[in-house]
Amino acid sequence: MTVMTSGQSADTGEAAADVLLVEDRGPVRVLILNRPDKLNALNTALTRALSTALTAAEDDREVRAVVLTGAGRGFCSGADLSEFSTLTPDEPDAVLERAALTAHLQTQMQRMGTPVVSAVRGAAVGGGAGLAIGADMAIAGTDLKFGYPELRHSIVPALVMTGLQRHLGRKLAFELISTGRLLSASEAAAHGLVNRVVEPDQVVEAALGTAERWAAVESRAIHAAKDLFYRVADLPTEAAMRAGQDVNALMRGFRR
Repeated sequence: MTVMTSGQSADTGEAAADVLLVEDRGPVRVLILNRPDKLNALNTALTRALSTALTAAEDDREVRAVVLTGAGRGFCSGADLSEFSTLTPDEPDAVLERAALTAHLQTQMQRMGTPVVSAVRGAAVGGGAGLAIGADMAIAGTDLKFGYPELRHSIVPALVMTGLQRHLGRKLAFELISTGRLLSASEAAAHGLVNRVVEPDQVVEAALGTAERWAAVESRAIHAAKDLFYRVADLPTEAAMRAGQDVNALMRGFRR
């Protein structure tokens, strides 16, 4: 196992190597949100470090799959509210920069060719819920608490709403954002938000098993399959079938 570090976050003074741990397990890269005392809340330093690490994984030909998880007893408690005092209308540039960074991160995993599986235990709320379901697959612990409690803090879950709507029916999605109700692991699985539920201490190993199966597949084939999967979701049927025909022709060169 290789453990890597990244650079310094200039805006907060927190080292990216401190807030995000990066481990290589053969062709699988493991990214670990590392603010356990804050339930891995997403401050600017962690948000930027995770986005940078995902880009690095995508650019590294030796990385065939990614596992995203959190240190400690929770996956991610969402945005770090302690930063909100500086993100006010009086600082419009900072507000817009943080919003753009968050929006980019919330969709980044699905735009990657490299497949990503989240290993989620404990709290996965707000932006953390968005990250959990933003991966291509999700493995949850039985202790999962999933939801969007932002309105309880007079915050609109604006940057995670698109991902939620695309994963759930409108009635349940609106219930979650408007009431802040949290889903259990069994409920999340029943609604297709997670692929499997295991004991909390098994989530990373279960996710690694999925990632290792991906890593064994021809990388060009799985990248093309993932790209097509997300493209056809937003296309009319005829356009989606034409896109499928193009990939069908392209894949003839993938055979080993």
